[in-house]
Amino acid sequence: MAAAAAVLHALVALSLAGAVAAAGRGGEQPLSRIGIHRTTFAIQPGASVDASPLLLGLEGQDREWVTLTYNNPKPSKDDWIGVFSPANFSDSTCPSESQWVEPPLLCTAPIKFIFANYKNLDYEKTGKGSMKLQLINQREDFSFALFSGGLSNPKLIAHSKRVTFTNPKAPVYPRLAQGKSWNEMTVTWTSGYGTNEATPFVKWGLQGQIQSLSPAGTLTFSRSTMCGPPARTVGWRDPGFIHTSFLKDLWPNFKYTYRIGHRLSDGSIIWGHEYSFQAPPYPGEDSLQRVVIFGDMGKAEADGSNEFNDFEPGSLNTTYQLIKDLKNIDMVIHIGDICYANGYLSQWDQFTAQVEPIASSVPYMVGSGNHERDWPGSGSFYGNLDSGGECGVPAQNMFYVPAENREQFWYSIDYGMFRFCIANTELDWRPGTEQYKFIEHCFSSVDRQKQPWLIFLAHRVLGYSSASFYVEEGTTEEPMGRESLQPLWQKYKVDIAMYGHVHGYERTCPVYENVCVAKAASHYSGAFTATTHVVVGGGGASLADYAGVRARWSHVQDRDYGFAKLTAFNHTALLFEYVRSRDGSVHDSFTVSRDYRDILACGVDNCPTTTLAS
Repeated sequence: MAAAAAVLHALVALSLAGAVAAAGRGGEQPLSRIGIHRTTFAIQPGASVDASPLLLGLEGQDREWVTLTYNNPKPSKDDWIGVFSPANFSDSTCPSESQWVEPPLLCTAPIKFIFANYKNLDYEKTGKGSMKLQLINQREDFSFALFSGGLSNPKLIAHSKRVTFTNPKAPVYPRLAQGKSWNEMTVTWTSGYGTNEATPFVKWGLQGQIQSLSPAGTLTFSRSTMCGPPARTVGWRDPGFIHTSFLKDLWPNFKYTYRIGHRLSDGSIIWGHEYSFQAPPYPGEDSLQRVVIFGDMGKAEADGSNEFNDFEPGSLNTTYQLIKDLKNIDMVIHIGDICYANGYLSQWDQFTAQVEPIASSVPYMVGSGNHERDWPGSGSFYGNLDSGGECGVPAQNMFYVPAENREQFWYSIDYGMFRFCIANTELDWRPGTEQYKFIEHCFSSVDRQKQPWLIFLAHRVLGYSSASFYVEEGTTEEPMGRESLQPLWQKYKVDIAMYGHVHGYERTCPVYENVCVAKAASHYSGAFTATTHVVVGGGGASLADYAGVRARWSHVQDRDYGFAKLTAFNHTALLFEYVRSRDGSVHDSFTVSRDYRDILACGVDNCPTTTLAS
């Protein structure tokens, strides 16, 4: 018995060590600071929490602000308010993780929290406060609880009445993605309706013309599919049902409207909001095409909650900047570390709500990062705890990707004059692996006369980075990264390779085997020389540091939040821009002018075999 208890405590220590390590990389989930399993009930006479209004969404809204007023006769600077959903968080019976450990009183983390003195400077004197918090429709009701004792030893002293949306099950937060063919758009959304209760579908068609109906498939996942804590324990929250419909045979560049819905058994229909999108261009089509790329954005709360340790301070700025410029964006590619839920499943709903104005209008493609996939013994290439026990399951279900196997999460996209090859750095990419074969096939199968712009995307830096955490390990990349792939980049003349993981921006010269094959510039023309590598991991999570010594291949560095934007004007002209999230200014840019004969031309290590025969 003593030995078993020792093993259990060792596992807990391992999880805590992982959280500390993640904090050092700016990857700690704020909810992990709450010792919810140590909660005690200490209802305080005179303490109260009141919420208003109690009924939300009366006009079909899927997010609303709630006003809280609260009082504590014995206030402290450590008092905090937790938002719980479902509302009856204190009624549930918590399972024991072991026969040697008593089950906790509370086993469900809040969906967010905020300190009672936030914008209430006199709270410690008066014990009275008020604030507004934003709620989104997440399929369940809500309650607000006032705690003393700080985050590490919570004491529940008061809680509010139940707050709910008029229809908690309503279909919400649609996200578009390009399908497996260029003329197919997928719509994925979340609801509380299983197939035994309602039939999901999309009503859609050319704007202003007769609309048609397309059915949707329905998926979900259970606690048992999680690989470990907190996803399997205090972070678990039922994900509801995730629906995906395939809108096929689209006319290139035409505008379509769509509306998600559910037909109930009595014949009535529950509708979502109406949205619109523009169909993709035909592969190789000569037209203006604009794609935004970034990594590591995460989510943040507009009401200021969860942000006491600056977890993802730039996330909202990036989101707002994309919304502001949405009319000039055709596609978004988020290359990993999507929402940093790290095992707290409620955060996935909150992220899809945050990006809904973007993802409902243009394809929002995602890649897999360490905070989605990595978990020891789960088959991930890296055996760390960064996913918080999710081991890829929520990411694979919440967002559609046109992969042959969504568990593998590598895929390609043909968008007009672009070919994007999106790798999964959390699974092995080295020569001889299935992923290596995919990457080479993605490069080799593109028709560069029709799609001249070949882009490689991955989460971890498989190319070049000056991040201090790499340099401290004696490298400037993920181990075995460019050694495995640079022959392919060079052979197939990959224009740009882009990565996340390092929270900031860096651009190299056209570099091959650590050498600048061409001088870094603001304009490149003529034959391909080498791939330009760009780190664009400043989507929102706390910023990384750069090493003091700068390599010759490092041309531009920016320790700030931002995203990249690629604009293909035609088959011979490409613009790259790095845009800062805080003000939308272009901090770095370069252009490429290249004819088809320049793509065919020989360069270093990419000349095809020739013969002297006539």
